[in-house]
Amino acid sequence: MRTARLPLFVVFLLLPGLALGAPLLSNQLVGHPSPYLALHGEDPVAWQSWNEDALAVARKENRLLFLSVGYFSCHWCHVMQRESYRDQDIASLVNRNYVPVKVDRELEPALDKELMDFAYKTVGRGGWPLNVFVTPEGYPLYAVLYLPPEQFRNLLEQLSQLWEQDGERLSEIARQSGPARFPDPVGDIDETLVATLNSRFVDAALSVVDDLDGGFGVQAKFPHTPQLDYLLAAYDRQPRQDLKDLLTLTLDNMAYRGLVDHLSGGFFRYTVDPGWEVPHFEKMLYTNALLARTYLRSAVILGRPEYSEVARRTLDFMALSMRTPGGGLIAAFSAVDDQGAEGAYYLWTESERADLLSVEEHEVLTAAWSLDRPPEFQTGHHLNHRRSVQDVAADLAIPVERVKRLLAQAMGRLLEARGRRTLPADTKILAGWNGLALSAFTDAARALGDPRYLETAQGIRNYLARVCWDGKRLHRSIARSRALGTASLQDYAYVAAGLLAWAELTGEAEDFRLVRTITTAAWQRFFIGNGWRLTDQTLLATDGLQETIPDGALPSPAAVLSLTTLQLGDLELQRLAARALNRAYDQVSARAFYFPTRILALERLVGLARD
Repeated sequence: MRTARLPLFVVFLLLPGLALGAPLLSNQLVGHPSPYLALHGEDPVAWQSWNEDALAVARKENRLLFLSVGYFSCHWCHVMQRESYRDQDIASLVNRNYVPVKVDRELEPALDKELMDFAYKTVGRGGWPLNVFVTPEGYPLYAVLYLPPEQFRNLLEQLSQLWEQDGERLSEIARQSGPARFPDPVGDIDETLVATLNSRFVDAALSVVDDLDGGFGVQAKFPHTPQLDYLLAAYDRQPRQDLKDLLTLTLDNMAYRGLVDHLSGGFFRYTVDPGWEVPHFEKMLYTNALLARTYLRSAVILGRPEYSEVARRTLDFMALSMRTPGGGLIAAFSAVDDQGAEGAYYLWTESERADLLSVEEHEVLTAAWSLDRPPEFQTGHHLNHRRSVQDVAADLAIPVERVKRLLAQAMGRLLEARGRRTLPADTKILAGWNGLALSAFTDAARALGDPRYLETAQGIRNYLARVCWDGKRLHRSIARSRALGTASLQDYAYVAAGLLAWAELTGEAEDFRLVRTITTAAWQRFFIGNGWRLTDQTLLATDGLQETIPDGALPSPAAVLSLTTLQLGDLELQRLAARALNRAYDQVSARAFYFPTRILALERLVGLARD
């Protein structure tokens, strides 16, 4: 762990001195409807909510704001809370010198994105917890990620002294990140140029693919569903063996190694190793919604019907474990159990397995999952990299059918025992993520003909249309009859796409009207001056305007909105989509790997891609 260092301008300006005292605030997060924020309700840090009141206090007292962004299922967020935010001395430092604000990134995705962009520009990397010191005017000044307690304490002391001695100069430096403006597009869409983006993306993807284990890169492995979805579409238009090999290798290893929960279904967010074996044990709604759709498409496009079963298990996990009585789906399950142990909910020791299983069941389970090797974690083995029943039968010299029966019995006993464990859940119902889930269950209802998926999709549709949409605007989340967070471009784009998929399945005129209303509102709220803002309710002094929005773990909301707009067939909205897409070709071409959804939208616009 490297010692955190202030920027050079901080070192040069740092003078000895004592921070001025300031009136102490009280913790506002006790009993908060957000499970993540409620976790911090008992911290000695006087956490405030992100609102105008916090900025007003900072301006009145001339104190820096300390914005700490995290989320419920984040492992290192829990570690920093335990080590620093619950340390009385550190909390006193924070309370005395700063206005501390705790932010649930899943309620404020636009704020999280802008602060994360600032972290990448100034620190060179990102992650959570994301801690950003912000001037009273609302300009980000300094970002830091997880720090051990002593380093964090030193940072708090140094920065408070520097702010006291030379706050005006720090404010002047922070103001340099001013608003951006982008020129009008020149000329019509260049169809020839658009046609080159496919090969640029494919070449970029092939240059970073892991030929051994699939996926992209050779360190931690994320699903990268926007990239996989584009490659599927590209292969569907023009089959190539190298693309098929890349896709099947990646999809096989994601589905049959450690990224997936082999007991109850559902994908984890990523693995910390390149071989898809050791997951970071968060289960997110968006991960599973996106991957369910990817596997549904792959089953057809690649001619692999077993991928439909992967999709089914993923959908069944979401419907069984994440659906609420009101029809919406919750956000996530934590990476740590109720005792604070990462992954322990999913892991099994040798003695636990021996106590739960018969001798034969234990023997078959051990052979099937290679559990005779050392465990990956102190708390036990993760079921990972299953061997075929034929290989197990040959090794143990017993019939294949008996192996299947014993293995099913053993897995059933483990699942029953795991049901007696406790795994904290983030029960927020997020509009945008439920829009992704609506698309997944609607696609499944159409492709698989299973009435359970139609029923689940109907419940999600009703929640979005009747609870999250109030007739004028979307709400990011509703909890205890209270709107939480700030609806962003992401919410409008994903909800509109999900409702359009549902409308095309059912043919209901009411749903088509609602899609048009939400899509129109999205363009009016978020497409400003030829650029995109992720929220229309920012409190930061920077406007956060972006000319393009790349794909990340989730598809670019600007590109998704453009695709939905093109499908709707509204000429006025289509002109807006063309204006938004007809720009920044140099950026998209040079960094094609990060813009697959935008490239697909451009291809759809000029007729190169089919619906």
